[in-house]
Amino acid sequence: MSGSGKLVCVTGASGYIASWLVKLLLDRGYSINATVRDPNDPKKIEHLLALDGAKERLHLFKANLLEEGAFDAVVDGCEGVFHTASPFYHDVTDPQAELIDPAVKGTLNVLGSCAKTTTVKRVVVTSSMAAVAFNRKPRTPDVVVDETWFTDPDFCTETKSWYLLSKTLAEEAAWKFAKDKGIDIVTINPAMVIGPLLQPTLNTSAAAILNVINGSPTYPNASFGWVHVKDVAEAHILAFEVPSASGRYCLVERVAHYSELVKILRELFPAIPLPEKCADDEPFRPTYQVSKERAKSLGVNYIPLDVALKETVESLKEKSFAKL
Repeated sequence: MSGSGKLVCVTGASGYIASWLVKLLLDRGYSINATVRDPNDPKKIEHLLALDGAKERLHLFKANLLEEGAFDAVVDGCEGVFHTASPFYHDVTDPQAELIDPAVKGTLNVLGSCAKTTTVKRVVVTSSMAAVAFNRKPRTPDVVVDETWFTDPDFCTETKSWYLLSKTLAEEAAWKFAKDKGIDIVTINPAMVIGPLLQPTLNTSAAAILNVINGSPTYPNASFGWVHVKDVAEAHILAFEVPSASGRYCLVERVAHYSELVKILRELFPAIPLPEKCADDEPFRPTYQVSKERAKSLGVNYIPLDVALKETVESLKEKSFAKL
């Protein structure tokens, strides 16, 4: 029980990664101040309150990312803060208001609250491979992406990749603020996160798998990094607990094209009708490599992609998202 007697804060606690983070922190004996947008919405909190240890050690707070000082009382007294709250969806009409402001201002508000208290020893910020891998450099099978890569904001703007831009600007702002204020921060940069869902709502990365198994005639022509949600939650805790942890940690078990996912799913679930062809006739988007050195040095032992896919599909079935 490494966290016994320690108080930490998790922002955006009802989210996909954050729910697993709360679960694993409770399992380790931590007490948690958890923020949610609406503590009166059962969809946001019931799955958290049902976790082992929640009754005794989970305290829920309402906090708005865009409200300065909203996190002051929540982080005061905490040794560690895990800032996971940031919107992730693709269908946006106003990128600034829907994605960029909550990501950037939200991160600065949380760090601003941390700067006002003497108790916080380290802040772990949930960033993304979205803030790492997207620039004008080629990504091909022989290329290894690592923590020294940064996404180019101009490239994001030109390609209207608003989610990528929101995560890139938020991480840039976090490093600058932390340096100015002397705050010890670590960022976790996962790729597409899959695995079982604790929350009752469908999140964007699980929806990517649902779209493949729910009767779609085609699969996207895209290659992404993939990683299990438990590994991501575990990495957050290691980033707080390991004294030498610093900088950024890319989390990718494997980069795979959707055609490869379909092949794995066909072997795992022969009864599920899966798409037979790609959405376009272009050459397949190339895969690339992502360095595992730093993640392994932190103590991350990756769950394989096929296990992550199997558990995702089983969870989507169990929660009745998949019409199988």
